[in-house]
Amino acid sequence: MAYEGTVRVPSGRWMLHIGGYEMGERPFRVLGIQQIAVGSTDKAALRELWVDILGLTLTGNFRSESENVDEDIAVVGHGPLGIEVDLMEPIDPEGRPKVHDPALNHVGLWLDDLRAAVDWLTASGVRFTPGGIRKGAAGFDVCFIHPKGNDSAPIGGQGVLIELVQAPDEVIAALSTNSSNETKS
Repeated sequence: MAYEGTVRVPSGRWMLHIGGYEMGERPFRVLGIQQIAVGSTDKAALRELWVDILGLTLTGNFRSESENVDEDIAVVGHGPLGIEVDLMEPIDPEGRPKVHDPALNHVGLWLDDLRAAVDWLTASGVRFTPGGIRKGAAGFDVCFIHPKGNDSAPIGGQGVLIELVQAPDEVIAALSTNSSNETKS
């Protein structure tokens, strides 16, 4: 019987096996959480909770008609270990995407090699949202794993939208020291 999933090989690294086929070593590392994004039809209420009450620091704003979002970017922590909390409100509550539904919109992960990850994950059957790799709200290259798989790409985020974010060198250095993931060669 073919094993489906990841297995540790004698070198101590992880290999992906799907349908009995070896997909090769994972050519990237997930370094840590880059952001969480929460949505509401009332961004002022989000700011009141996350900034005024919980004390996060506002660092910017991003607005995109094509992504139907007006978001404030707040941060917890400092420097390369800071984590964004994006406070998202739809420009058009009836439009798509519905950045306020579900309220926990997506989770962002820092990756050390986004392009290698997208190539490998695509070959592994992962479904991505339309748009490919592009600049995200914070200026980093990003792409999204679709919450659901389909016939041509059966692996999705199991109901969760997952943002993959290219980590800058300072984040890679800071999180590589603290990472429990296997290292690339």
